[in-house]
Amino acid sequence: MSRICAVCSKRPITGHQISKSIRHTKRRWLPNLQRVRVQTEEGTKRIRVCAKCIRSGKVAKVISKMPAA
Repeated sequence: MSRICAVCSKRPITGHQISKSIRHTKRRWLPNLQRVRVQTEEGTKRIRVCAKCIRSGKVAKVISKMPAA
C-alpha cells in the first residue's frame, strides 16, 4: 500500500541527511498518515489520510456505535 494521502495526495519527499562531517546520505520524509473510517456512497470505508487533513476538517470521520452501558 502506497504512502499517499487519499485527500490531498501528500506523498514522501526525498533529500539528504547531512552529518556533522558534511557527508550526504539519501533519506525520506514520510507524511503522518492515519487510517480513518469515512462514510462513502457504498457505506463506511477505511482510507489513509494525513493528520493535517483530519485536523482541518477535510474528512468526516465515522463514529463507531457505543455499546449500551
